[in-house]
Amino acid sequence: MPSKPNPSPARRHISTAGAYKQGSSSQRPVYRAPDNARPTVSSPKTVYRAPGSPAAARSARPRGGAARTAGRVGALLGTLLAFLLALALGACLIFCKGPSPTARDLFVNTMLETSALKFVPRLFLSSGEIDAIVERNSVAETSETTDTSQGEFQPPKDKPLDTIEIEDVHGPTYQGKMMIVYDPSRIQLACLDQFSSSGKGKKLAEFVEEAGAVGGINAGGFADENGMGSGGMPIGLVIRDGEMLMGQAGGSYSVIGFDGNDRLHVGQMTGAEAMERGLRGAVSFGPAFIINGEPVDVTGSGGGLNPRTVMGQREDGAVLLLTIDGRQPHSLGANYQDCIKVMQDYGAVNAANLDGGSSSQMIYQGETINVCSSLYGPRNLPVAWLVQ
Repeated sequence: MPSKPNPSPARRHISTAGAYKQGSSSQRPVYRAPDNARPTVSSPKTVYRAPGSPAAARSARPRGGAARTAGRVGALLGTLLAFLLALALGACLIFCKGPSPTARDLFVNTMLETSALKFVPRLFLSSGEIDAIVERNSVAETSETTDTSQGEFQPPKDKPLDTIEIEDVHGPTYQGKMMIVYDPSRIQLACLDQFSSSGKGKKLAEFVEEAGAVGGINAGGFADENGMGSGGMPIGLVIRDGEMLMGQAGGSYSVIGFDGNDRLHVGQMTGAEAMERGLRGAVSFGPAFIINGEPVDVTGSGGGLNPRTVMGQREDGAVLLLTIDGRQPHSLGANYQDCIKVMQDYGAVNAANLDGGSSSQMIYQGETINVCSSLYGPRNLPVAWLVQ
């Protein structure tokens, strides 16, 4: 009898168990994979990667493109800054070496009057060229000073003596504010209790608030290396309440100050001469613009376009306080000729330039009414003129 063949190992196993449906006479075969073909599920395995291995380094890399994005942004900003710097230097080169002597002179004088950008003209011009430009656009030196023999003031009868007026001033390249104080005795000098090159000055608002004043402007200059001075040390002469706090008797200064009769004195004088005139409050800066009703001689523009602070006095005694906005889209600034014209238009018989630039500021009734050009806000100052 022939033997029965062994089933093939690859033959599929068919089971009909449970393949009947209720009420059905047919069968449906169900395929089941062999046990050794069914997938097994294993628990997650922890893979140890030695520190410093390439696999560990790859796993430690930050996910996503944050680092790449930051790098691209940094590169873009660097490129933009480099482009802007190149553009600025190109513009400076055009001003300094371009076809317009007027534009060149104006640009050079404007830069030289700043604290932080004096170096720019020297990048393109020699010292001799710069000196020649300054000489062509300057205020002539004079030994003239305010006449001390003038009589008493005659205030206007149609204005109360305590009147203070604020007016807008305009010019081709500037806008500003004029404060007219009819009672000159209200103008007082405020200063720090102690001057120090390592000390810190006060904001104009602090001087005004501490004195209970209704207004004020910045006054004389101060040590301001590269535009980063702290305002603790004034330059030149300082007289407060008739006492010389800064300066020397034999030193020569461009003085702006009031005597005991509330008359404004301007011009070049020694510390001793200032004291002999009985000045109750004074600072030094300059130049003087108008002396005894006569404007000083000015060659060219007399200076660049910058923020300005100017003090003057009319024949009736009213004090003129002027601030000019500068380095702004709405107001580039004024030169010396501009300032002289404004003071003449308002009837000044004596007037002089005070510290300007980023220091220029005017406060009235607790608010700054001009536009300060400093990127960091109002400067710290060692001295200030207040309106009591």
